[in-house]
Amino acid sequence: MSKIEELKAEILAAQENSDIASLYVLEQKAHDIFDEETLHAFYANILDLALERLTEALETHRVMDMNEVQDFATLRALYEYAIEHYSADKCQDASALFEVLSGLSNDKKFSAALKFHSLAAAENLPLDDFLENIADIDATQNAGTFYISCFQEKAQKLLDNVQSKGK
Repeated sequence: MSKIEELKAEILAAQENSDIASLYVLEQKAHDIFDEETLHAFYANILDLALERLTEALETHRVMDMNEVQDFATLRALYEYAIEHYSADKCQDASALFEVLSGLSNDKKFSAALKFHSLAAAENLPLDDFLENIADIDATQNAGTFYISCFQEKAQKLLDNVQSKGK
């Protein structure tokens, strides 16, 4: 069996088990072996599984546990999906996704961080500006989170400005 066939078999097994975490483990192999079109399908499968888990969580009013590997992988996939929307200047869609995700997790730091994401997107702040002026990328990298988890002082000013507009 070739490396491509082996990888496809591993991916199929993970998909059949709705195992998003295993798909993320296979991610580097996929990048090394697959062409761009196949990679796109690989990520589409991750997103499909994550959206199924999101639907299930919302229907059962279940909060996702960041310490549970499948919930963690699901939140990561949905966060990446929201960032894609933000990157494509679909700010309102991104804001709504960030807001849903902030209420979906039991992790208070994740939820708080996504509130900044949601507000910035709702204010139509371009992603590049968010990354440059609101996020603290170095601190986030040091924190080792899959999401932007650290922010500059300007982030609190953004939050204060938005909240004062709402009053």
